[in-house]
Amino acid sequence: MATTTRFVDVQALAGLVRALGTSRFLEALADTMREDFLRWPEFDKSARLASHSALGVIELMPVSNGQRYAFKYVNGHPGNTAHGLPTVMAFGVLAEVETGQPVLLSELTLTTALRTAAMSALAAQAVARPQSRRMALIGNGAQSEFQALAFHALLGIDELRIHDIDAQAMDKLERNLAAFPGLRVQRAASIAEAVRGADIVSTLTARKARATIVTPEMLEPGMHINAVGGDCPGKTELHADVLRAARVFVEYEPQTRIEGEIQQMAAGFPVVELWRVLAGAEAGRQSEDQVTVFDSVGFALEDYSALRLIHALALQHGAGRDIELVPSAGDPKDLFRFTRPQAGS
Repeated sequence: MATTTRFVDVQALAGLVRALGTSRFLEALADTMREDFLRWPEFDKSARLASHSALGVIELMPVSNGQRYAFKYVNGHPGNTAHGLPTVMAFGVLAEVETGQPVLLSELTLTTALRTAAMSALAAQAVARPQSRRMALIGNGAQSEFQALAFHALLGIDELRIHDIDAQAMDKLERNLAAFPGLRVQRAASIAEAVRGADIVSTLTARKARATIVTPEMLEPGMHINAVGGDCPGKTELHADVLRAARVFVEYEPQTRIEGEIQQMAAGFPVVELWRVLAGAEAGRQSEDQVTVFDSVGFALEDYSALRLIHALALQHGAGRDIELVPSAGDPKDLFRFTRPQAGS
């Protein structure tokens, strides 16, 4: 039985992604999440525990399937960029339920961007029109490149219309995507211009406010909206009438009712948990012209999948290093030995 914990920091995780290639890593992550979502009933699930302040939120996200337990620590502070810090910072642990031994301690800041993109594309595979090729990307911050690459790799999106109130963010996105010739990137002067004619609209804004990024007059028949930015109480991106006009899919309904776009709606507003569509228990898109919304807030099962994949890849590729996170050698009933004065000291 392992007595050490594999530690994967940012550089080790980045090395794993480079070794596989970003697109292949996203595909592997989406496959892993699909496997776990198909085992949805096996997991002990709960909404995340959140501590809110005027400046942001700090959250813990636990989940277990009886064999392994995972949690993520994550924050969301929209003003962090002014201090040179990411808006989102995270780490996570994967542990064996049988003993409680942590087998992995990993960075999850970069991983959260990757897993959010993979989950967005997995949902779109299930409910967007299969022939979707054009996507509007509203909000061009830290997650935008990963969203673009996930939709390119998993759905064949080849045209992006991008918009951000920060022109430098658009510059950054164009620069980073220039290495991927299969993606045509076009800047839009407004949200309405970016959305016009799009098959899929992804909203990725960071501001903690009741915003209306997408309004009813922007909707077109068959459009799929990937709503990512609204992910805590008081933070939304879609006009309520957009939700009323659409078939809405969520990850874990009890959590999304509190944090997602549907926090604007009455308690009985109908939604479909995505796992039911993936399992074939419920229909996804019901017609070619139906508008669909994935109300994405991020759920602990996605982080479990990410940690499970990272652990397997780290062992396979020798990434990261083993650390003694918990005492292992010697008498487990004698912790005092670690602090006992050494002979001659």
